[in-house]
Amino acid sequence: MEELGDLAAQALRLVTTRFPDALGAVLGGSVAHGRATASSDLDVAILLPDSDISRREVVRHEGRLAELFLNTVADIPEFFEWDRARRRGTVLFIYDQGLPLMDPHGDLSRVRERARAVLAAGPPPLTAGEWERGRYSLTCFMDDLVDTPSANRYEQLALADFTLREAGHLLTAYYGAWTGIGKWLPRRLLSADVVRGKALLDGHQRLAEHADPTPLVTAAEEVLDLLGGPLRDGYLQRWRA
Repeated sequence: MEELGDLAAQALRLVTTRFPDALGAVLGGSVAHGRATASSDLDVAILLPDSDISRREVVRHEGRLAELFLNTVADIPEFFEWDRARRRGTVLFIYDQGLPLMDPHGDLSRVRERARAVLAAGPPPLTAGEWERGRYSLTCFMDDLVDTPSANRYEQLALADFTLREAGHLLTAYYGAWTGIGKWLPRRLLSADVVRGKALLDGHQRLAEHADPTPLVTAAEEVLDLLGGPLRDGYLQRWRA
């Protein structure tokens, strides 16, 4: 396990070396949560003066990869709304939960307060069309998973991944909670509903290890039951609203 203090110092050197005009910086991701390994990258959100350009960069600094979320102060409100609309809040969580590295004029403190207010408001609710499309998609993945022979592992595993992702998307939306991708999907699922979220994750693991789709299908059905049940015949999606 890498020492947090050493990694924070490394991140600060990156900021001051590459962005000497930075108005603030915060270290997030696995490092800030004490989960860093020797190969963990640095997730750093950096505030820039309005004369600069908002962007996302991946660089290597002192032998370690760093993913940089760079935003001018003026762009922060619009960017936070974009991050909220994705329902993942990736950068919002970095500002809220990350480790401050520098804040010479108080800009970082103000941005962190804004991030916390946006997070407290929660992600936007799904529209009626998005709920129906989600129910229909999960039903299709679930039905295909039941119909796929366990000997066809390529297709079974692909369907299991889509089933977990769609069920997770709907379950977090049901609770008005934030969702995630990659390693953040299990964390967000367990945070939103530890019982149903764990059932989905356990079912996915059971299929991966033993080619048994039953627990995952059962867990997906329980999510659908919260939303009115599976959706098959009668589903309609218009090309234009």
